[in-house]
Amino acid sequence: MKTLKSIITTLFLFAVCISYAQKVEYNGVTYLVKGNTIFINKIDVTNTLSPEQQVVIKNKLSEEILANKKLKAAEKAQKNAEKAQKKAEKKEKAAEKQIKKAEKAKDKYTDAQNKYENELKKHQKLQEKGKLSPEDEVKWQKKLGDLKSKIDKLKKKL
Repeated sequence: MKTLKSIITTLFLFAVCISYAQKVEYNGVTYLVKGNTIFINKIDVTNTLSPEQQVVIKNKLSEEILANKKLKAAEKAQKNAEKAQKKAEKKEKAAEKQIKKAEKAKDKYTDAQNKYENELKKHQKLQEKGKLSPEDEVKWQKKLGDLKSKIDKLKKKL
């Protein structure tokens, strides 16, 4: 069914193309070809031309049509290539953004870990010197717990 539709569509387009008059220049004269009829300045000259000249004019028209089709196909291919390139650039930017995001998350994780280790060392020094009151100890435990939970959250993001 689809092939039948495509065949009918192709034939219809071919008929439409043929029904329109096409200009062809041959030996410095511009001819207008419509179907099997050849005109010069809206005057039918098909019968006055030799069969060889008619064939040459029609062949030249066919060549021009074919060249136009090739040109359009090349333009379409170039347009598709440009689209593909833009798509690839977009994917590349997204990948770079993702890498940046991962690096940033890693840096945040490392910073949080270093901060936790430094605070833990401070806590241990103060504890060894006996400079922590029970209230300070509670505050330090809360602070260290918060830092530890922050590290866990950042680790999940990695």
